[in-house]
Amino acid sequence: MAKFSKAFHAALSITLVVVLALTGCSSNNGANSGVKEGTDNKPDSSKAAFVLGDQPLEFSFYGHYDWYTMPPWGDDLSTKWIKENKKVNVVPISSGGNAKQKFNTMIVAGELPDVIWMERNADVEKLRSEGMLVAFDDYLDKYPNLKKWAGEATLDMLRSSDGKLYQFPNWYTTQPNGNAGYLVNKKIHGELGKPSLETTDDLYAYLKLVKEKYPDVVPLEVGQSASGIDIMASAFAENRPYTYNAMMAVPSGDKLVSIFTDPVYRESIQYASRLYRERLISQDSFTQKAEQVEQKIVTGKIAVYAASSPTEYGAKGNALLAAKDPSAGYFITWPVHKAGLDKNKIFPGDYKQLGWNVSVITKAAKNPEAIFAFLDWFTGPEGQRLSMWGPEGIYWDGVDADEAPLFTDKFVNDVEEREALMASIVNFQWVGNTVYVDNSKMKFESTLPVEKRSWETYWQSEITWKTQLDTTEFVNLDPAGDTDEGIVGSSVFSIYEKSRAKAIMNASSDAEVNQILDKAEADAQQAGYEKLLKYKTEKWQENVSKLKK
Repeated sequence: MAKFSKAFHAALSITLVVVLALTGCSSNNGANSGVKEGTDNKPDSSKAAFVLGDQPLEFSFYGHYDWYTMPPWGDDLSTKWIKENKKVNVVPISSGGNAKQKFNTMIVAGELPDVIWMERNADVEKLRSEGMLVAFDDYLDKYPNLKKWAGEATLDMLRSSDGKLYQFPNWYTTQPNGNAGYLVNKKIHGELGKPSLETTDDLYAYLKLVKEKYPDVVPLEVGQSASGIDIMASAFAENRPYTYNAMMAVPSGDKLVSIFTDPVYRESIQYASRLYRERLISQDSFTQKAEQVEQKIVTGKIAVYAASSPTEYGAKGNALLAAKDPSAGYFITWPVHKAGLDKNKIFPGDYKQLGWNVSVITKAAKNPEAIFAFLDWFTGPEGQRLSMWGPEGIYWDGVDADEAPLFTDKFVNDVEEREALMASIVNFQWVGNTVYVDNSKMKFESTLPVEKRSWETYWQSEITWKTQLDTTEFVNLDPAGDTDEGIVGSSVFSIYEKSRAKAIMNASSDAEVNQILDKAEADAQQAGYEKLLKYKTEKWQENVSKLKK
C-alpha cells in the first residue's frame, strides 16, 4: 500500500503549528483545542463496559491518505453483518485525494472526525500535545483484546511522552510477517527454460532475454514511484532491508550515517540505473499510477515484479491467468542476492512489532469508550474473522479451541468468489491482528494438499515470511516538522528523492551515478544532515534500550 513521504509529514507538522495557533489551541488538556468536543469523552473506569449491539453506535472515520477512499459501510457482506448485528455505523470522511489540505481544513474549522487512521509519526504526538486525542489506558482492562494480542512491550513502544497510550496499532505482531520480494511470471519463465534467478547477474541476464523474446512485456516492473528499486537494495548486502532507504540513514556501529555515501545504496542505484538505461524496467516508473501497475500484472505483461507487497496484485493476477491457462500465473522467487552473499541473510522486506499505521480517537467523539470497544472487538478473533473472511456460514463455520475459524469446502473450492469477497473488505482492515490471522490461515492450510492451498498463503509460508527482518528498533525516528531537525529532514528528503531519480534516469555510467550522489551528500550536509542523523541516532538508541527491558 502506498504511504505518505517524510516530506509530506514535515510539511504537515509545520502547517499544523500555524493552524493550531490560528484556532487558539493550547495544551490545556484540550480545553481550548479548537476541537468541538463530544459530550461523553471523559474516561470513566467505573462505568459498565459498553456492549456492542445493545445500543446503536455511529462515528465518523477519516483515512488520512491521498490514496484512501473508504468503501460505503454496509455494502459488503462483512460490514453489513456488523451494521445489522452490532448496530455499528461508520460514516466515512474522504480526503478527496488531498489529505494534507483536508486535514488542515478540519483543524481550522475545529471539526475533527471521531477517528483518524494515519501514519504512526510525529503528527500524532503533535495532536496529542495539543490535547486533541483521547488516551486509551482506562479502557485496556475493560476491553482486553488489544492488550492480550499486542502485548505490553508493543503498547509501551506506542506510548507518548506523557506515558499514556493514544494509538491503536494496525497489523501489530510478535512474529515475522510481510510480503516484500519478487513476483515471477510463471509462463514466461517456463517458456524460457526456467533459468536461474538467484543472483543479480542471473536477474540481469534474464531481463535481457525477456526483452529480446517478449517485446510487449515489461522485463522488470518496479511499481509506483519506482519503489521496487528500494526493495532491490537488499540484494547487495546481508541483513540489509530497504528500511534504511526510507530512514535516509544506515546503521554503522552505534550510529546512523549517511545514505548517500553508503556503498550498498550506491551499488543498488548503479544497478537500477543500468537496468533503466537498457530499458529493462518501465521508462515511466517514476510517474505511473497504481492502476497501471495492477493492469500490467493481472494481464501478464510483466516478467518480474519487485515490490513491498507483490502478492497483492500477484494473487489476483495468478487467479485470472491460471483460469485461462493452467500453465500461466505467478510464483514468488527467493530474494535475489549479489554473488558471494548468503542467500539466507537477504531480507527484501521488514516487519515491526508495532505493525503499519494507527487509529486515534479525537476528543470530538461523543462516546470514545464505545468507539474503543468497537476497535477492540474488531481486533479480536470475531472481528478479525469478519474483516478477513466474511460472516459465518460462507467460507467458515464455527471455530476450534483456539478460536481459529473452521473453513468450509467453499473456502477451498470457490477461489474466485472468495478472493472477490476478501477484496471487498480489505479497506476496512484498520486494526489488523497479524498473529491471529496468520496463525489461523496457516493452521488450516497445513491440512491441505499443496495444490489446494491459497496461493498467497503458500508463498508467505514458503518464502516471504522467512525473508522479512525485524526492524522494530528503527520506529519513530522522524522529528516533528516544526523543529530544526524536522526542517532539515524535509530538505534532505527532497535531495534524496531528486538525486535518486536523477541517478537512475539520467546517469550514463556508474561513475556518473557516483557524481550525482556525491553532490547529494554535499547538499545534504549543507542543509544540516549531520544534525538530523544525530537526532535519529538518539531516538534509535532509545528504542534499543526500551526493547532490552
